[in-house]
Parts: sequence; C-alpha cells; structure tokens
Amino acid sequence: MASLDISQLRNVSSDVIRRAEKNNSKVYNVLGDSTGNDESFKSIFSAVVDNINTTNAYLSDAENEEIKWALGQTDNTHDLSIALQKASTTLQYTVAIRDRALAAYRELTQMQI
Repeated sequence: MASLDISQLRNVSSDVIRRAEKNNSKVYNVLGDSTGNDESFKSIFSAVVDNINTTNAYLSDAENEEIKWALGQTDNTHDLSIALQKASTTLQYTVAIRDRALAAYRELTQMQI
C-alpha cells in the first residue's frame, strides 16, 4: 500500500487529521505553534547570530593564516587555501541569507492591509 502524504490534504474537517498534518508539516515545525512564536523567533535569531559568529571566526582564521604565511612562520599553503575557502564560502552564505531576509522584509513592508 502506498503511503499518503498528509501535507497535501487541505480543507479537512477531522481534528485528528489536522493535528497529524500540523505535527508532520515542515512549515509548522519551523515556526512552531502560534502560542510559541516568541520562542521560535528567539531560536531563529540565535541561529542567525551563531551563523555570523561562525563567519567571523572563519574570516579571522583566514587572516591569521595569511599573516603566518606572509611572515614566513609557515610554508604550508594547503592550510592557507583551506582557511581562505572556508572564509569565502561562509561569507557568501551569510550574504545570501542577509539578501533573502532583506527581500522578505521589503516584501512585508510593501504589503497593503
């Protein structure tokens, strides 16, 4: 028997199916219940701050590796290139998230009530 994807069910009057959809839905699980939106925002905001801290740490590590290589304290270009690539990738990821958040904010502010 094929399994039914309950997230595709709409306009269902059964409370059991509504609760099952709510428990298994990716949208509800990301944002949480309407009663816990403060906690959801707090968790999303802390994840964003952790992302920024990680990005800063990778940028700092890359800068330290560049300084070590420039001063001749190390001749290992492999560690330098890895640190630079990690810093570049995390910075691109952070900028992409920022751009998406700003686009969402602009869209919300332009909505007419």
